[in-house]
Amino acid sequence: MTDAAVVRGRVLDLTSDTARAHVRRRYQAEARFRAYGIGAILFAALALVVLVGDIVIKAVPAFTIAELTMEVNVTAEAIDPTGSNDPAVIARGDFIKPIRDSLLAMFPAAAENRRQRQALYGLLSSDAAMALRDKVVADPALIGTRVSVPVLVSDDVDLFYKGLVTGIEELPTRGIGSPSATTGTVTLLSSANDFSEELVRVKQALAEQAAVLRQERERLRDIDQTNAADLVAAREQLTAARASGAGVAALEGAVTKYESDEASLKATLDGLSARIADLENRFDTAGSPETLDATAPSVLVEINGGVIKATELGNDRIVGEVLIPLTSTDNAQPDAWRTIVLDTPEANRKLSDQEIAWLQQIEEKGLVSERFNFLFFTSGDSREAELAGILGALVGSAFTMLVTLIICLPIGVASAIYLEEFAPKNRWTELIEVNINNLAAVPSIVFGLLGLAVFLNFFGLPRSSPLVGGLVLALLVLPTIIIASRAALKAVPPSIREAALGVGASHQQAVFHHVLPLAMPGVLTGTIIGMAHALGETAPLLLIGMIAFIVDVPQGITQAATVLPVQIFLWSDLPEIGFQAKTSAAIIVLLLFLFLMNGIAIVLRKRFERRW
Repeated sequence: MTDAAVVRGRVLDLTSDTARAHVRRRYQAEARFRAYGIGAILFAALALVVLVGDIVIKAVPAFTIAELTMEVNVTAEAIDPTGSNDPAVIARGDFIKPIRDSLLAMFPAAAENRRQRQALYGLLSSDAAMALRDKVVADPALIGTRVSVPVLVSDDVDLFYKGLVTGIEELPTRGIGSPSATTGTVTLLSSANDFSEELVRVKQALAEQAAVLRQERERLRDIDQTNAADLVAAREQLTAARASGAGVAALEGAVTKYESDEASLKATLDGLSARIADLENRFDTAGSPETLDATAPSVLVEINGGVIKATELGNDRIVGEVLIPLTSTDNAQPDAWRTIVLDTPEANRKLSDQEIAWLQQIEEKGLVSERFNFLFFTSGDSREAELAGILGALVGSAFTMLVTLIICLPIGVASAIYLEEFAPKNRWTELIEVNINNLAAVPSIVFGLLGLAVFLNFFGLPRSSPLVGGLVLALLVLPTIIIASRAALKAVPPSIREAALGVGASHQQAVFHHVLPLAMPGVLTGTIIGMAHALGETAPLLLIGMIAFIVDVPQGITQAATVLPVQIFLWSDLPEIGFQAKTSAAIIVLLLFLFLMNGIAIVLRKRFERRW
């Protein structure tokens, strides 16, 4: 056994401690490299899981919808005043009036106030009568009877029932509740300090608000000190300038500005100090009643069949306004009334306390149900989130992809066959090949500009139509299909061509009867990948007008339409939470289409693949 070996005249150290240490370092470097690779894969997988999980969580509310099950009197006066029983006449009837009348019958007090009545009607969707209309048109004998129908609610109401408007907390009640009146301003007494817990929270909120104001006061004091120093320096400069007689006007303006800023800062600081002192005094006075405004969490009390909104909160009492009239002023036992806290202040949400009180009573009556949102897949776009769907975008995408496929597949494959099999190898074909490769890297928005200039402005084709969108996207993916098809043709072994030519086939027959069928898996894979690329494009379609708000589902390639990526772009720019959920849901649908197209590419490749 030796510590060295001779290879090609060179002495190699193999077993010494130095050689072993060198080998260990190599193995350690390799292990570190593997660890880095595994870490990168895990990080990418984690990022993908987080991204997809976030999209799915945000999209869940869009796949369900809340609705009310209501008993409605289908009156002939509103539906068919002429008594014709003609479905065409009945379809034009006022179906929303019976539904509103039924809702108003639940809360008759709202009829006395026009603003409350409009707010109550606003709980319903603008298309709330859709189910009732379909039911009565299908069976006119229902006119004059009482019908149970599902009623669509507004987007804000739908989000409330899904728990996305405000958190709701129920505080335990231990004492007997004693209201002083059934309407108007009411004082509610509790025999067991049932409101002390919420009063402590209000006091803590006051302390937190005071701390924020103290930080603001310190910041303004620093600014005031800097301004005071600048004012002193400006006055000194003004004195010197007056002695010399130069630059007096400019310095006088500067001094005036600093003095104005000082007065303004002093007034602001005095106001902040007074506000902080008031908040600290209210916080220090434990147990003293507190006034609740729209910036504080709302406190609602359900008692004797009515609802009271607290405007003043104490340990054992509240003073508030009646939102839903009480049936009596009788004392309520601890298990017969409850206190509800709405975490989000009224000023920070679209639904008022009055509307939430109505909605809670409707839910307590068992009239609220939740079902799968078929409207999302069966309707077009809408300004109202609860009615908006992706059917128009799906059909528009289908028409656009159809035009793209019809144009780019035959042209792309034919170009690839000519360049790879028949074109002479000279400078012109090399120039064409270089340009095709360069076109594959051109930003997609450039193709949108080309479509705007040529197809719309020059040829005058219809704006915002799948025809123009398909033409633009065909130009976009054509280089990809040509490159993929040429690579597939080149991958066919030369022996296939030689064998075909050897048995007497022409060059054309060898290509179309033998080479092309064997290259089909690669051609189809490249085509589907190119189509998937086109399906996800947005920028070129924005420039040809497919960003327009399209409600109707297109019936042909020349009608105005939009596509899924543009629909996602439009919804993502809207502030409503309902549209944010619709955006995530549409992203999931788009991803499913992309996965489906890639799955088809895999299946076709396996089906047509030949091994040699």
